[in-house]
Amino acid sequence: MSQSSVFYPVFAQVFLTLLVMTYMAVKRIGAIRRGEVKMRDIALGEPNWPASVTQVANSFHNQFELPVLFYIACIIAFATKTVTAIFIFLAWGFVAARIGHAYVHLTSNYVPKRAYVYFLGCIVLFMMWLILFVLMLVGGR
Repeated sequence: MSQSSVFYPVFAQVFLTLLVMTYMAVKRIGAIRRGEVKMRDIALGEPNWPASVTQVANSFHNQFELPVLFYIACIIAFATKTVTAIFIFLAWGFVAARIGHAYVHLTSNYVPKRAYVYFLGCIVLFMMWLILFVLMLVGGR
């Protein structure tokens, strides 16, 4: 297994973010074209967007919260040569949880289900950081 294989799940997470961003742009442009919102009403912020557009924007913004810790963990693992098969498995698990979270967020937005998938991703990310920490301690002898 190559150390650089840690970046495949990173690319997948970035692709997810770009997909959600594209969907947000489509929803925003559609809302403007349909006259649901006027440019002057959104020029200084987003509180005037329709709820469906805000829902997508919230999902997009969420891609820059928890995933930041994922990106950092993957970069540190690569830089310190501590990428393992378990770490890669967990990285893919995190991305799967993020995909599930985005799916729920963009469809039903059922908060209990969204929270469940979110916390699943949190647990996976915590495990990634714990493994990274332990491997760095062991390797630092």
